[in-house]
Amino acid sequence: MLSRRLLRIKVIKALYAHLKSDADSMIASEKSLLASIDKAYDLYFQMLALPAELVRYGEQRIELNRRKKLPTHEDLNPNTKFVDNAVIRVLANSDSVNDRLAARKLGWAQQPDLIRTLYMQLTDSDYYRDYMAREERSFADDRKLVEDFFKEMQDNDALDTALEEMSILWDGDLGYIIAMVLRTLSNLRPSHLEAKVLPQFKSDDDLDFVKTLFEKSLVNYADNQRYIEKFTRNWDVERIVFMDNLIIGTAMAELISFPSIPVKVTLDEYIEISKYYSTPGSSVFINGVLDKMVEALTADNRILKSGRGLI
Repeated sequence: MLSRRLLRIKVIKALYAHLKSDADSMIASEKSLLASIDKAYDLYFQMLALPAELVRYGEQRIELNRRKKLPTHEDLNPNTKFVDNAVIRVLANSDSVNDRLAARKLGWAQQPDLIRTLYMQLTDSDYYRDYMAREERSFADDRKLVEDFFKEMQDNDALDTALEEMSILWDGDLGYIIAMVLRTLSNLRPSHLEAKVLPQFKSDDDLDFVKTLFEKSLVNYADNQRYIEKFTRNWDVERIVFMDNLIIGTAMAELISFPSIPVKVTLDEYIEISKYYSTPGSSVFINGVLDKMVEALTADNRILKSGRGLI
């Protein structure tokens, strides 16, 4: 399922787009937010389909080598361990994966250059060579290869560029989605004929969380910004970037509107988000401002937490 951190990031991006474009329809902006979340879930299936695409390319190369006018012994007797990978076969034959790919028109058919590049990178890797050299043919061995491949994909320029071209909404999503893919792989068993895909949300609470956070942050944006100014007077106003104020305002909305979410969780999440989506010094600034705000909001009885361990 999509992590709460990714959902928070999606809300912040939607708020940024709405405010910077001077949009006048909260409903339209919320629809765009939900569409971006659906698109992130699409990326999960897109990535699940990637190993099978590499296998298809590998099979084509094996067949081409066999058809050479003067094939070598290796051409005629290729090592088929990768193309016979049992884990990839489960993913490739999974109805739950293929149905989503078909319904959302996903896949890699339009990316032959990327598939060739990723295949060459894979076959040139040490972990692939070690895998192919081992006589062992076990489900666990097959799974480890696929896991190693996805871990490498977390920082791959060719893949990043291709995904950005395929959908601007996928920018920044890959790391979170690969974590979902790795979890899916860890749940596979040799007896499984179908991959058990993760749901989009852990529960209906996640969708309610997204909508409420967006609406509360946007409706109360002006009031929250005026409140934030009380705690930033000693800072150079011109140096406080828009994104910092937006992150603080969204954190404030969460602190006030969600009694079941611990204060520490909210603070940690937005401070961490600021490290990737604002300036290098933003996390220190946001941390200091939020600490003071929490103290004041608590004293004013605006932060009221309930639930186990929160009262």
